[in-house]
Amino acid sequence: MAKSTEAAHLETTFFGDVCEFFDHAAQFTSHHEGLLDQIRSCNSVYRFRFPIRRGNGFEVIDAWRVEHSHHKSPTKGGIRYSEMVNEDEVMALASLMTYKCAIVNVPFGGAKGGIKINPKNYTVAELENITRRYTVELIKKNFIGPGIDVPAPDYGSGEREMSWIADTYQTMNPGQLDALGCVTGKPLALHGIAGRREATGRGVAISIRECVDITEDMTRVGLTAGLSGKRVIVQGLGNVGYYTCKYLAEFGATIVGMCEYEGAIYNAKGLDLDDVFNHRKATGSILGFAGAAKEFKNSSEGLEQECDILVPAALENQITENNIGNIKAKIIAEAANGPTTPAAAAAFIERGSIIIPDMYCNAGGVTVSYFEWLKNLSHVAFGRMDKRYEETANFNLVNMVESATGVTLDAAQRKMIIKGATELELVNSGLEDTMIRSYHEIREIKMNNPKIDSLRTAAFVSSIDKIAVSYMNLGIWP
Repeated sequence: MAKSTEAAHLETTFFGDVCEFFDHAAQFTSHHEGLLDQIRSCNSVYRFRFPIRRGNGFEVIDAWRVEHSHHKSPTKGGIRYSEMVNEDEVMALASLMTYKCAIVNVPFGGAKGGIKINPKNYTVAELENITRRYTVELIKKNFIGPGIDVPAPDYGSGEREMSWIADTYQTMNPGQLDALGCVTGKPLALHGIAGRREATGRGVAISIRECVDITEDMTRVGLTAGLSGKRVIVQGLGNVGYYTCKYLAEFGATIVGMCEYEGAIYNAKGLDLDDVFNHRKATGSILGFAGAAKEFKNSSEGLEQECDILVPAALENQITENNIGNIKAKIIAEAANGPTTPAAAAAFIERGSIIIPDMYCNAGGVTVSYFEWLKNLSHVAFGRMDKRYEETANFNLVNMVESATGVTLDAAQRKMIIKGATELELVNSGLEDTMIRSYHEIREIKMNNPKIDSLRTAAFVSSIDKIAVSYMNLGIWP
């Protein structure tokens, strides 16, 4: 199938990489090229600049918001604060959000935002000024709203920035009942949702667990089934990397390596996450950690050490054709967006290894963002209406069973059975169910078509088919 003109001109860019993956998967679908081009292309690209007062002068800030697809409304995607951000990157991330939402059956189109700054170079007051001004610019062009476009945190941003966005939107839209649904990833005190902060990392860990639990697939790559004892290297100790390590360790894996921009550490016997985290907090670096058997000033060397599973949880293009030959892992779980280039991915798959693709693997964040958005629109916390009712019903059931059987439960057993679900437990349950169902849906597509070479291709096929159906149902395409 011929590539689109847009894709052909962008082959060496991040968005070009996404288009290359898309075009490879599209050959396994039966959709018209015109419809495929509509799905592939970014619908709206808004680039703007605005001044801020800094010291005794001014500074002009570059910023973007891209809405990739409107097959579902609203569009959804984070805002990246980075001096490396550019239009191509934001377009690529927006397109990945479209496919990601489709894969996990979250009813959003894809979007992404970017502000070209290094947050470390600005005071809190300056960051607040930049964030609020960015939000005002989006409001002026109708690029934000609970039914239009809903931002979220991304690299360089977090709950604090989302609260500034929510407050600015509310101020500019007085009396709008659903105003807080304009953004997700908010603090709990501002109607965020329990479990959102750790959602992406938890989702990554669940996706890895599902992958390694399939004996047939693990035998094919020379590993035993199950996470117990699996050696894992994680690149990036930000929010996603930290919680990925935490939950993988809880599931039985051994974290043997950690990589950050200042270097990498490795110990085949395992590294304690909290000890490493506290050491870095105290010293500003993971290097010099007493529990490390090896350390590397070049972070990329950390990716090439002995392990079973490699989790790139930093930025894009970390695994390329230049270093893929040195990667010893049998499984790459893409916690970051676009960490593996198409050439590197093809080489890794060619040797019989597995890549858990980014647009599925890191979808935990947008899944729980969806739950937060629903909470904001319904104006009630999950579990609030039925928690006590469940506990009363369970209490009565336990009493009936004890009366009928003569068996008496102790206090701990009664508490465990009677307890109603909290918001966090419901969120985690919904996240786990989403990640499990989606993984097996993708794998089934791959297993049913021997010509499909990877989980990534199967994931693209899944998302393309779902988006195509949406356009057809909207009457946009016959």
